[in-house]
Amino acid sequence: MAQFTVESCIAEEAELQFPAFPNSDALKLGLLILRRAQKESKKIAIDIERHGQQLFHYAMEGTTPDNDQWIIRKKNVVKRFHKSSMHIRCILQEAGMDIESKYFLSPKEYSAHGGSFPLIIKGVGVVGAITVSGLPQEEDHALVVSCLREFLQTAEGPHSIVD
Repeated sequence: MAQFTVESCIAEEAELQFPAFPNSDALKLGLLILRRAQKESKKIAIDIERHGQQLFHYAMEGTTPDNDQWIIRKKNVVKRFHKSSMHIRCILQEAGMDIESKYFLSPKEYSAHGGSFPLIIKGVGVVGAITVSGLPQEEDHALVVSCLREFLQTAEGPHSIVD
């Protein structure tokens, strides 16, 4: 598994931005992540939110309500900092601190573990989050980033079907 750094996270966030994000893109992206997880026999829960509205959520067989709680806590980090949950984890690791001691945030509500990525629209900024839970945090993060990259670079990407 790749080593994650603040710099690598900044580069991912600069690269993985959408021109727009209609509801239909949430469905397509969620299904892309689901198909990838099925192909790799990974059991995950997936959540895509824009402006506080849940646009896509699916929990595969083998996941539990605990995965939904991880999604909420990782997504709260993205909503608070407008950075991936892995990015905040790297910042905390470099500082030798945890989220509670550095930012005075409860770990019951905020989890700086990889797997939640900001939904960024070019020229607008962060409008939501794409989150996965069920794998080790490095794998959760890598799955989201890999699927975002594929989605943005293929015909399956933005606006291939009408909303």
